[in-house]
This record gives sequence, structure tokens and C-alpha cells, in this order.
Amino acid sequence: MALGLDVVVPLAVFYECRAAGTDQWLALVLAAIAPASGLALTWARQRHVDATALFVIASMTLSLLVAMVTGDPRALLARESWITGVLGLWILGSLALARPFLLDVAVKVSPPGAARRFNELWRDSPVFQRWLRLASVGWGTAFLLDAVARVVMAYTLPLDSVPLLGVLILVVMLVAAQAMVMVYGRRGGALALLRDRERPGRATLGGS
Repeated sequence: MALGLDVVVPLAVFYECRAAGTDQWLALVLAAIAPASGLALTWARQRHVDATALFVIASMTLSLLVAMVTGDPRALLARESWITGVLGLWILGSLALARPFLLDVAVKVSPPGAARRFNELWRDSPVFQRWLRLASVGWGTAFLLDAVARVVMAYTLPLDSVPLLGVLILVVMLVAAQAMVMVYGRRGGALALLRDRERPGRATLGGS
């Protein structure tokens, strides 16, 4: 649902507006604020706004400011690079903290049993710690590369092609990063630790 609201819906809004004859600037503005529907749904179900929702709100606010100040559709398209760039820096910067950002995300979206398992492995297993740090480097780098690609596309390609290409490039970057993480996880044994939920006290938790 989150993917549909935050990615598919903005794309649909943009291309539907363009098909209806809306100019590119207004279509991009409407697409940028489309995720507001997801925020409304989250608030209605949970009665609170979390950090992810605040990030989306900040993104929409930034989009509107850029739109009002510049009136330039290409600047609006380039604005998306700030979002993925900040997210990439956030993921990488969290490696200097006690818990990487990706660990908190995994705990948040997982069932209670799996969330406890993630926390236990992060506390006890150097293998899992190394794997999660590698995952953070891979995903953070993918978002930063996506940010660079979005700026280049925004100012060099036909405007109507950029929103879809931006999504496709991000998907390719993240699939490549995740493939690298999965290969390393299998070779290093981190994925075996995740699968071994019935024996959390086994010796390999210590890191061999």
C-alpha cells in the first residue's frame, strides 16, 4: 500500500494530468502532493504521524516552495534528487549511531517475533552486524546514485519521460544493491542466522 501511494499514485496523477492537457508544471505539483492521501490514511488508522510521514510532509512542502519560487518544471523534477539524496545520506550517516537506520526500519515493519530476532542478532552476532552495515552502504549508495541520475535527467531529457524513468532507475539501483546484500548474506551466513529462529542461542550467534 505504501508503495502504491508513494510511487504509483504520483506517477498516475502526473500522466493522467498530462493526458488531460494540464501543463507540465501543474501536473508535477499535483503529483508531488499526491502522497498526502497516504498520510491521511495512516493518520486515520494509527492516529499519529511517524518519522516517515514527517519526511513525506517535508518533501511535499519543499515541492510547493520550489514550484512557487521558480515556476520551472525542471527544477521540480530535480527537487526529487534532494529527497533520495537526503535519504541516502541518512542511511549512511546512521552507521555512526548505535543502531543503523535499516535496522529500525526492519524492526518496525516486521512481526513481533521477527522484530525481536533482529534485535537479538544485532546485539549478539558480529556476522549479522557486518551484514546490516553492508546493506546500509549498498542502499545508501543506491539512493545517492539515484539522486545524481535524477538531476542529470531533469535537465537533459524530455520532461514527460523523466518521472517514469526516475522510478525505473531507482528500482534498478535498489535491486542491484539488494542482490549484492543477499549474495554477501548467503556467503557470510547472515541469512542462515535469520532463518534459524528456533535456536536463537546457537554458537554461531557469537560470530564464527
